[in-house]
Amino acid sequence: MTAAVELEAGGRAVRLSSPDKVYFPERGFTKLDVARYYLAVGDGIVRALRERPTTMERFPEGVTGESFFQKRAPKNLPEWIPTARISFPSGRYADEVCPTEIAAVVWAANLGCLTFHPWPVRREDTDHPDELRIDLDPQPGTGFADAVTAAHELRAVLSEHGLRGWPKTSGGRGLHVFVPIAPHWTFAQVRRCAIAVGRELERRMPEQVTTAWWKEERGAKIFVDYNQTARDRTIASAYSVRPKAHAPVSAPLRWEEIDDVAPRDFDIATMPVRYAELGDVHADMVEHAFSLESLLDLAARDEREHGLGDLPYPPDHPKAPGEPPRVQPSRARHTS
Repeated sequence: MTAAVELEAGGRAVRLSSPDKVYFPERGFTKLDVARYYLAVGDGIVRALRERPTTMERFPEGVTGESFFQKRAPKNLPEWIPTARISFPSGRYADEVCPTEIAAVVWAANLGCLTFHPWPVRREDTDHPDELRIDLDPQPGTGFADAVTAAHELRAVLSEHGLRGWPKTSGGRGLHVFVPIAPHWTFAQVRRCAIAVGRELERRMPEQVTTAWWKEERGAKIFVDYNQTARDRTIASAYSVRPKAHAPVSAPLRWEEIDDVAPRDFDIATMPVRYAELGDVHADMVEHAFSLESLLDLAARDEREHGLGDLPYPPDHPKAPGEPPRVQPSRARHTS
């Protein structure tokens, strides 16, 4: 095993142990390759993570080994990496790392962190999200092209409500669309807006889109995973490496190119080339902070005119007022 090396990262020297450890056997990519990838997209990944409490998805032995999610900042955290205290639905809390510079990303990569899962909040206010995140998740029988079709309609819905979204690949088969918002609303209100958006898409594309929480009810459709906006639910950041054999990354996209790309186009070898040519195509997100009032009005109309209230939360969340039963329909029918 090669001796440790030091990498220059934004003016800091970051030690990388076992740089030739293979993280992606199919492609031969090493820990050093991952660290160099993050250096190549430095401004972009830092823009996506800056000041955000971030869970690290770690693969110390590479993608073929065991992995775990690290929410709490490790004890050996460098003093120059800030943290923020976040609270979970259970009432427990943790101090999570909040990257503010590329050296923090490289430091995490040295620990085997491939994917960064930032909260949709900044460390100065961890109770009010500043992003509405829409997850278009292809179900069995559908794929990326179906998510793209839904994304075009989603773009129209957002525009009608005075909003703009920035799309990216998930690194798998799906698409994520992030909307920067003013941090004025609670997690519950932001989730309510995600449900309203999903239901509007469902009305417009009933054969292609669903908000059904239970898998047995979704069918071969694109699932709008509204619970990705619930507290303690996170989405892989832009530029994050995903733990698949071919080393894909979550790639920020421009709307005009989503019909012409495929998720496999973007990996730790190809993204630096794209980045060198185009830079961070989501850089202007930081210039915007939209209002959710129009979507909250849409949610209120859904409830008032259509009797559409809340939808089930994830199983680890406390029961919410007005939430429907958390029993999958087939089991409920069987026990009734």
